[in-house]
Amino acid sequence: MIGDQILYEDNHLMAINKLPGQITQGDKTGDTPLAELVKAYIKERDNKPGQVYCGVIHRLDRPVSGVVLLAKTSKALSRMSKALQDRNFEKHYWAVVKNAPPQPAAMLENWLVKNEERNKSYVFGAARPNAKLARLEYREVAVSTGGYHLLDVNLLTGRHHQIRCQLANIGCPIKGDLKYGAERSNPDGSISLHAYKLTFVHPVTHERITITAPNVEIEKMFNI
Repeated sequence: MIGDQILYEDNHLMAINKLPGQITQGDKTGDTPLAELVKAYIKERDNKPGQVYCGVIHRLDRPVSGVVLLAKTSKALSRMSKALQDRNFEKHYWAVVKNAPPQPAAMLENWLVKNEERNKSYVFGAARPNAKLARLEYREVAVSTGGYHLLDVNLLTGRHHQIRCQLANIGCPIKGDLKYGAERSNPDGSISLHAYKLTFVHPVTHERITITAPNVEIEKMFNI
């Protein structure tokens, strides 16, 4: 299964098209995380006798799909983690929403506070204790025959549930996202948020790389 999800691989990095429901790292559910699935796949595929290294560079929420970048060496993990900290990544998402956004394109800037107990973030208009500044850009790119709107989201900061929370705050909860105001869930428990493009500078070759992840359901829905 993991072999079919590989979007990019070299000696240093591997990019996976994560499925909804897969977890990037271990959590309290005890389900096998993506990093462990990748380790097992590489060990079997390459017939490796020892331990396989697989470092998680960034995460996607469990119900979200799309590009996840993993490090195959500790050097790659260290360099890519710093690049992520320095915001030298470009992350684009497709978000399917029921309501048209107030403007066809805009920058959203809010202060978000994470509630640990509810595993949910809340929007505030000004700085306050424990709040983190969240910024994203969106533009509407298509409307489906069923009246859903497709937004291209450029994520500028990486806060907890940021896209979900900020879009809900402008009246555009993501399709299937009951936690942030969607009317009904998706049949498979996913939400219609897909990380479709990731651009970064390779940690060893210094080449600028763009990885795209297909999503057949969204592509079909909007004829793209």
